[in-house]
Amino acid sequence: MYILKLTRLLSFLFLVSLARPAVARQANKTRHADVIVYGGTSAGIIAAVQVAKMGKKVIVVSPDVHLGGLSSSGLGFTDTGNKEVIGGLARDFYHRVYLHYQQDSAWKWQSRESYGNKGQGTPAIDGRERTMWIFEPHVAESIFETLVKENKITVYRDRWLDRTYEPVKKKGSIVGIKTTNGEYYTGSMFIDATYEGDLMAAAKVNYHIGREANAVYGEKWNGVQALVFQHRHHFAKPVDPFVVKGNPASGLLPGISKEVPGPNGSADKRLQAYCYRMCLSDKPENRVEFPKPDNYNPTDYELLVRVFESGWRELFDKYDPVPNRKTDTNNHGPFSTDYIGMNYRYPEASYAERKSIIKAHEDYQKGLMYFLSNDPRVPADLQARMKTWGLAKDEFADNGHWPYQLYVREARRMIGPYVVTEHDVLGTKEVPRPVGMGSYSLDSHNVQRYVTPEGHVQNEGDIGVKAPKPYAISYDALVPKAAECKNLLVPVCLSSSHIAYGSIRMEPVFMILGQSAATAAVLAINNKVSVQDVDYKQLAAALQADKQCLTYK
Repeated sequence: MYILKLTRLLSFLFLVSLARPAVARQANKTRHADVIVYGGTSAGIIAAVQVAKMGKKVIVVSPDVHLGGLSSSGLGFTDTGNKEVIGGLARDFYHRVYLHYQQDSAWKWQSRESYGNKGQGTPAIDGRERTMWIFEPHVAESIFETLVKENKITVYRDRWLDRTYEPVKKKGSIVGIKTTNGEYYTGSMFIDATYEGDLMAAAKVNYHIGREANAVYGEKWNGVQALVFQHRHHFAKPVDPFVVKGNPASGLLPGISKEVPGPNGSADKRLQAYCYRMCLSDKPENRVEFPKPDNYNPTDYELLVRVFESGWRELFDKYDPVPNRKTDTNNHGPFSTDYIGMNYRYPEASYAERKSIIKAHEDYQKGLMYFLSNDPRVPADLQARMKTWGLAKDEFADNGHWPYQLYVREARRMIGPYVVTEHDVLGTKEVPRPVGMGSYSLDSHNVQRYVTPEGHVQNEGDIGVKAPKPYAISYDALVPKAAECKNLLVPVCLSSSHIAYGSIRMEPVFMILGQSAATAAVLAINNKVSVQDVDYKQLAAALQADKQCLTYK
């Protein structure tokens, strides 16, 4: 105990000696734990639970007030892939969802029988395995809060990493981080569980943003993919892009870029589009009409009118059902909830600029729903059906019934000792030192909207290539190169190519990798080694004891 206290004191004194003079004045705001988890996402909370279960002190430093990331912010129609390889604490989460919906009291707005059993690639309710994969946002948030309470995890909310302050390092390891309110957090190990990778970037770990050229990793599906259509998210019929049809001099409609894609397979800095995963209801007693948003301009949706004029009628194809007559509403079609091309600056943007980008996404998507419900140019049959839907009154009550979290599908991606590529996902290579598995398709949403040489509008970047079977994810994709940082693990913005990340970026996988990263962090502490030098056999044994799936037959 004396040695432990002395170690903590020396760590703090070192931080004080190297950091800005303000550190001394803020000494009373310094907090210490064995492991500091930055990010209140599903991966962050699962990581913290694992640290606590292994007997170490953990602190979650969460920018968000509401815990669980996308899992508790609308993404309830889970992208499971092959559920057989979802093990450990991730599976326990979905078991807890199952237990919740076994209660009659959980079915307030519809009967269990009328809900059905539709999931994404798997039944929503698996009675044999006692898991449920589809859920309402508030149910997920409640489970994460219960996990925090059960494991006595300390969480500091609304705490934002001071990105102007480079974390102090000693011999290549982070000593402490600072938040914008002047607090300091010191620890032996750090886990960046954010969707943006802010701590990773602040620690000067190398990363990539955008699409690599296919030539970089010998891939086929990375880079620009113009005129490659693998979902129904493109313009299937010619649609005029100009303000005045047929007149290029009139300018382009909103949301269409003047730039043209580079050659197929070439690199760019563009990102797959973001959106909100709305939770809607068609139960009159639990429905709130779509509000008219700030900055509403019906001209922003003129392109959608032209899509309707082309005969498109798939408006409700991704109103995926979750219990109690609600939806997880996702993007679908050539013009939908994805705000294509408006997120490129987000990963590197300041907090103020991110807020502006987030607000623009919110205004666009709220405006879309208001437009569909009220504008006379919307086909009457679709608008009549649209008027039966609204925001779910009993979700996100303190945020105007709007989801808390923008769906940041992809931001920074670390470049670590091992980079996951499409070869891992497609099973064409052996993966070293696995710590979890994925199974979803190579899945990228559209990246840009442009004008073709023929003078028509088109989307680019939408890819969906099926993984033939579950694939392993290497431990070496969760850690930086040793020369960059020795006590940081990154289970969300992990080391991956753009297109491989399209498969990895699923909430169950983030939970799996959060648990694996936490296990490695504790083993590194116990054995007094860097994260790069964790004994893999010991790590694999610990993960398998916790029912993580590392291989698939």
